Amino acid sequence: MMNRIGIRIRMRTRIARPLVAASVVAALGGTAACGAGGTAGDGKASPSAAGSRTADAGEKKTPTRRAEATPEPGGADGPLSEAQLKKAALVTGDVKDFEVKASEGADLLGQSVPAKPATCQAVADMFLFTTDPPSAAGVSRGIIPKDETNASVTTLTLLSYEPGEADEVIAGLRSATKNCTAYRHTGYDYKDVKALAGPDLGDESVAFRLVASIEGAEVPAAYTVVRDGTTLVAFSSMNMLDADEVEVPDELVEAQLAKLEKAAD
Repeated sequence: MMNRIGIRIRMRTRIARPLVAASVVAALGGTAACGAGGTAGDGKASPSAAGSRTADAGEKKTPTRRAEATPEPGGADGPLSEAQLKKAALVTGDVKDFEVKASEGADLLGQSVPAKPATCQAVADMFLFTTDPPSAAGVSRGIIPKDETNASVTTLTLLSYEPGEADEVIAGLRSATKNCTAYRHTGYDYKDVKALAGPDLGDESVAFRLVASIEGAEVPAAYTVVRDGTTLVAFSSMNMLDADEVEVPDELVEAQLAKLEKAAD
């Protein structure tokens, strides 16, 4: 009897992981289309982030990673380069019981689409690991447990910034998680946004959870974002089988921060 139950759990998990991945890819694809001037869920043309996200003070924002390097990337005061971030990212073997793979959404880092209401924009952006201010460089990785009974799918993203900008992103997330409960973004609905206690790691951190309605599926997700100097370590974890168990594993966050510090030396 117990063997049958175990087999059923493993089968459900094997089905759930691809569903989670497919749901996220669908969201990524929708956001990419809208960010490139495609149509949003209401059928209307959606402007690019550069045209839609004008600050109240008239400050210009660019939706993609900046190419200029002032100061030189990877310097004492500058953002880490993409090469440095790749070197710093976790790989299989760094954390016991987890496998790390390239993320299908890595090429979409930096694209942004307006959310309604605007108070939720920072949370909506972080769902796809884009930010305002935009990152200077970024890499993304997918992480899954080796335990086949664990249906969690985790995404890791490392984002580097000019001095002071990573602080702005954290402040924006902290404000959004306090004032946002639900929003609509790229034709999808998100609800139950709730701030959580962030880990006592790095220079500062923000944690929150939400439930995304994507392609008819309810996808609970938990986020942890930690600032280490001018770099953000951002994790999201999704679990379609057990919403109560969705969380970002502490061991992943700790291992990634430790490896980042070594790579930055």
